[in-house]
Amino acid sequence: MRIRALVRRIVLQLVRDKRTLALLFIAPLLILTLMHFLFTSNGVPSKIGIEGLSSEMVERLEKLEIDVVSFQETSDIEDTIIDNELDGYLVSEGETLSLTVENTDPSRSNLLQAKIQQAISSGPSELVESGFKTNYIYGSEHTSFFDVLSPILVGFFVFFFVFLISGIGLLRERMTGTLERLLSTPIRRWEIVVGYLIGYGLFAIIQTIIVVVYAVNVLDMVLVGSIWHVLVTNVLIALVALSLGILLSSFAASEFQMIQFIPLVIVPQVFFTGIIPIAGMPEWLQIFSKVMPISYGANALKSIMYKGTGLSEVLTDLLVLIGFATVFIALNIVALKKYREI
Repeated sequence: MRIRALVRRIVLQLVRDKRTLALLFIAPLLILTLMHFLFTSNGVPSKIGIEGLSSEMVERLEKLEIDVVSFQETSDIEDTIIDNELDGYLVSEGETLSLTVENTDPSRSNLLQAKIQQAISSGPSELVESGFKTNYIYGSEHTSFFDVLSPILVGFFVFFFVFLISGIGLLRERMTGTLERLLSTPIRRWEIVVGYLIGYGLFAIIQTIIVVVYAVNVLDMVLVGSIWHVLVTNVLIALVALSLGILLSSFAASEFQMIQFIPLVIVPQVFFTGIIPIAGMPEWLQIFSKVMPISYGANALKSIMYKGTGLSEVLTDLLVLIGFATVFIALNIVALKKYREI
């Protein structure tokens, strides 16, 4: 009887909690659907520039599903690759071939080299014997996928933990009555929001510094650019996570409900950080990446840490992060209206 009473109480409690039921039954379907479209997309074929290659060699490359773009003699191969968004540039130098790859995705670069080797193997014997040499714009032949993934992970973990701690922290303020007592004073809504942002923000900055310094100096993650630029970018990521966490905590009645936002808000952002190439996604999915704050932060960190670019080259991404933070802060001020008109 006591077990039955306990079971009945739990069932009734869950039935009344519509948000929990939605998370339990609908959220997994949404995540699985998203993963289905992401992992079953055909991807983007390799695209290379060529110079001085025979028509037979071009035909063999195209049979291997490589998009070939012909160029006349170019003075700067690296600029040509970057400006034309090429995966590589193949040049005929007498009896040998020289390949320059961008290498922002090592696995993609390795696949391209394998296809070119296959095209060479089915050609003249002298070309097979000489093979081809490979140059890299970013990284080297020893670059692994984790070298490209590590900047993304640094930004994601800063975003995730700041989001979680700030959201639960403000939620506890409400549950213990601290926020209600604060709202009984003449303080204004924007002062409350700014106060919480600065208070939690100080610890978010400390956490960011610890994560970045540990990742670079202890784990020896790739850092081609300036560590100060990495810190600035991560602080902006933390600011977005902080303002978003505080905002969503306004719609949670318990810590459990705050945790429920993770599969709906955090998990989808993982897929748009660059772990899965966005260019290879269906066009309608690429639109979603535009509203994922972490995608801009991940792109900026990857450019700084792996490519060695400065803040000026990632300024657009940083401005978008500032824009997200501004919008979330404004919504925080509006959300406080449901607790008190100030």
